[in-house]
Amino acid sequence: MAEIVRMPKLSDTMEEGVVAEWHKKVGDEVSAGEVLAEIETDKATMEFESFQDGVLLHIGVEKGDSAPVDSILAILGEKGEDIEELLKEGKNGAAKTEAQDSKDKEEDKSESDEKKKEKTAEQKEDKKEKKADSGSEKRESKEESTSTDGRLKASPLARKMAEDKGIDLKTVKGTGDGGRIIMRDIENYTPSKQSGATRSVAAGEESYSEESVSQMRKTIAKRLAESKFTAPHFYLTMEIDMDHAMKQRKSINAALDPSKISFNDMVIKAAAAALRKHPKVNSAWHGDKIRYNDHVHIGVAVAVDEGLLVPVVRFADAKSMLEINEEVKSYAEKARSKKLQPSDWEGNTFTISNLGMFGIEEFTAIINPPDACIMAVGTIVEKPVVKNGQIVIGHTMKVTLSCDHRVVDGAVGSAFLQTFKQYMENPVLMLAS
Repeated sequence: MAEIVRMPKLSDTMEEGVVAEWHKKVGDEVSAGEVLAEIETDKATMEFESFQDGVLLHIGVEKGDSAPVDSILAILGEKGEDIEELLKEGKNGAAKTEAQDSKDKEEDKSESDEKKKEKTAEQKEDKKEKKADSGSEKRESKEESTSTDGRLKASPLARKMAEDKGIDLKTVKGTGDGGRIIMRDIENYTPSKQSGATRSVAAGEESYSEESVSQMRKTIAKRLAESKFTAPHFYLTMEIDMDHAMKQRKSINAALDPSKISFNDMVIKAAAAALRKHPKVNSAWHGDKIRYNDHVHIGVAVAVDEGLLVPVVRFADAKSMLEINEEVKSYAEKARSKKLQPSDWEGNTFTISNLGMFGIEEFTAIINPPDACIMAVGTIVEKPVVKNGQIVIGHTMKVTLSCDHRVVDGAVGSAFLQTFKQYMENPVLMLAS
């Protein structure tokens, strides 16, 4: 019997998914446990396995398209089975109330009317295109035989428009007969990521490019906007003497060779040790209650092409700097290849965002919900400092703690930073913590 396969909820924040790849096509046999498709969530692209045996009878979401969680992803059943009734039930079944049904019908009608308008406009445009091109058919034929860049076909009007707009015709998909590029293609042209690098723009001409917002970027925008506008942020900045940390790191790496630890590993370890002493910073706002976490799970912001992912180093206070180093490197590699799993990014109790490797000296970060705090870490700066009444060359690093004032007060945040500073300026202390 045919069964509906619905868009799965692959993360706690996922509201819709994009089909990145289908591993099966309609008519293919599918076995339970076999990868059916790859789904792009708000944080990663994950393989989705079939839970049953059968034949793929219907694909509800084409590659590259998005759909809400629980919508029809596919239908599996026996070969030749009638699925029309199942499709109707799936679309209009339990998920909809009568009010929603009415709203959906109105939207469907509106969408249908809109499509009719678009079709009429397109037909008018086609007529306009043919009329514009009709006077130059003979010249076009000659031009295409000498300047069509191999198999590239384009109308003279389209060529002129492309030249005026600085558009490379090789990056334009033609919708005319035989793939011929026509006026409409130039008017509707949107540069892709690849074509943007080769596109030339005439001096003094306004230009832009657009791309669809990814699921990850949508979620980042939503969560950070909610955090910024609902959590009353305040910021505490402290400058740390890094001379001892630099010497200690050099000694540690000499002993660990060929393995190495980074300053970021030291920051994570010091923060974890400080959180152990200041549990009120290791907390979260939950509406009518505040949660104080006994465990220390530190989220580490990792930059990827589409934004930031925050994999979690669990029980960071109980791990060595070398263990932290290996875990963070593994997470960073998985994040950039979109292989992180929900268990990798869930459960953080505190977050660290380090832009020091990009030369940023100081910045503030938006709190990563549900954490009460996030710490922004800047680069190590060489500059004149005063030590023992003398001006000498030293190395300092600034950190800024963003706090949710509903949970953490200024004195609590300051005490945490004081302890963090002590650990960073005397690394041997955190090794013993």
